[in-house]
Amino acid sequence: MKTEKCNLQSDIVSRLWFTYRKKFSPIGGTGPSSDAGWGCMLRCGQMMLAQALICQHLGRDWRWEKHKEHPEEYRQILQCFLDRKDCCYSIHQMAQMGVGEGKSIGEWFGPNTVAQVLKKLALFDEWNSLAVYVSMDNTVVIEDIKTMCKYQPHSCSMAQAASYQSTWSRCRDASGQSSGWRPLLLIVPLRLGINHINPVYVDAFKACFKMPQSLGALGGKPNHAYYFIGFSGDEIIYLDPHTTQTFVDTEDQDQTYHCQKGPNSMKVLNLDPSVALGFFCKDENDFDNWCEVIEKEILKHQSLRMFELTPKHPPHWPPFIPPTKPEVTTTGAELIESTDKLFDVEEEFEILSV
Repeated sequence: MKTEKCNLQSDIVSRLWFTYRKKFSPIGGTGPSSDAGWGCMLRCGQMMLAQALICQHLGRDWRWEKHKEHPEEYRQILQCFLDRKDCCYSIHQMAQMGVGEGKSIGEWFGPNTVAQVLKKLALFDEWNSLAVYVSMDNTVVIEDIKTMCKYQPHSCSMAQAASYQSTWSRCRDASGQSSGWRPLLLIVPLRLGINHINPVYVDAFKACFKMPQSLGALGGKPNHAYYFIGFSGDEIIYLDPHTTQTFVDTEDQDQTYHCQKGPNSMKVLNLDPSVALGFFCKDENDFDNWCEVIEKEILKHQSLRMFELTPKHPPHWPPFIPPTKPEVTTTGAELIESTDKLFDVEEEFEILSV
């Protein structure tokens, strides 16, 4: 039991922990300089994505230790999330990209909305080159995911690269990346009940956390988001973003990005039914294994399935077109605004907000 607790604490402290911050530069130039009270779901989305990047670059078994020299990849990952407008997954970029999802800056996000924002921002992240798939209508389409992951977005011209390089300077260019399968961040927004989680889903929900591809789940209570990372019996373990820290301008102060307290937990049946499961598949074999386990060990044994896994694109759906980065020459907030029109034409499933 003592060993299990040590392993759990080591896992918790090794994950990047993003919390409310204050005294950062105003969002959009004139907006809020703190996300306290409204940014918890955005912070949870950052944590899920950061865990995917850790799995991609450092491996699932990598562990953070205080006062220890860490790999350059760790520093690069953390740079992507600093509270600066020129960091690609900063609170600034996420809040402004949320405007295209109908969320005003300073408004609380639901799990599906933050997933859509991450999908958009990932198009500009050339260092990680993630393929972000957010399921629609409770359905994961294998054919569409393989099309997306094998699709290599066209490289931009040198002039275009120079125009936005300063804005996205915290995400390094990976123009020399080999072709083939792009790492997959798969997010599955779910509604597991009406006002409360239906107990019929609990075993399958817990089983997802045991999968090697699991990134946990986004969820919580109304207007109060947590990042769920595991289970202990009927208790679900989470990282809590509801601590307000002062903005730091450098990744050198990385201790503020790791939770060194004991684990938080709550009864799973107290969880709001709107959640989003996250998974990371580094290569095609990893994804094929995920599909096999999901179908044979999780969905097959459910009387009421959490979601559907289908091999082919449904014929009554609009054709699937892998999202691409728009050609832009603007930077900062203007760059974000220019992308909104691109996504207005997409038919995206909106799950009920938490």
